Amino acid sequence: MLKVHSFQSLGAVDGPGLRYMIFLQGCPYHCPWCHNPDTQSISGGTEYTVEELVARVSRYRSYFDASGGGVTLSGGEPLMQRRGAAELFRALHEVSIRTALDTAGMRPDAGVEALLTHTDTVLCDLKFPDDARYRAHIGIPLQDVLDFLALCERMGKEVIIRHVVVPTMTDSPESVRSISALAHSVLRNPKIELLPFRKLCEAKYQKLGIPFPVAHLPECSPETIRELKQYL
Repeated sequence: MLKVHSFQSLGAVDGPGLRYMIFLQGCPYHCPWCHNPDTQSISGGTEYTVEELVARVSRYRSYFDASGGGVTLSGGEPLMQRRGAAELFRALHEVSIRTALDTAGMRPDAGVEALLTHTDTVLCDLKFPDDARYRAHIGIPLQDVLDFLALCERMGKEVIIRHVVVPTMTDSPESVRSISALAHSVLRNPKIELLPFRKLCEAKYQKLGIPFPVAHLPECSPETIRELKQYL
């Protein structure tokens, strides 16, 4: 059983090819630029069995199979429901559907390892290059994420590091160099994507009646992303 926030039938930016997206409910972190604040509470969402989810996904198979895509679990933080997620990914692999995990990382345990066993691609957010800001802004030590990535490496998983470029917070060449160095310290050949900070989610915060911590910051321009890619 998994608690699901929502679905997106054809996503194009969360893993190889076209993806059927399943957004799980619940997240223990408090990232200041979270795009899905409505997925954070563990009290929301709708429960689905693994069988129900596989049947729902299969209706779109002809679209994502042709593109080399599959199913991506996002959130929220899917590692919060790692045991149910492992059951889902195992069932998807049994019918040869490719899987991807979109996560911020978590201290690995047996449940995380079981989920990774049936994960083809890991998309992991690496938010800051230092422990102090991880603890202050995200609520976990950086080492937890590095340990998760090290497990991915030992298990031979394809890993795509994603880093949100936020003006005044993570948009300096030094910050991007440090993110790249950190990724290469635990992964043999990481792919790194720089994602521009956007404020499309601001309406969600207003609807929920909660503050958007980085509402005062400007959005990141395409030019900034192009300039920073040279430092990867």
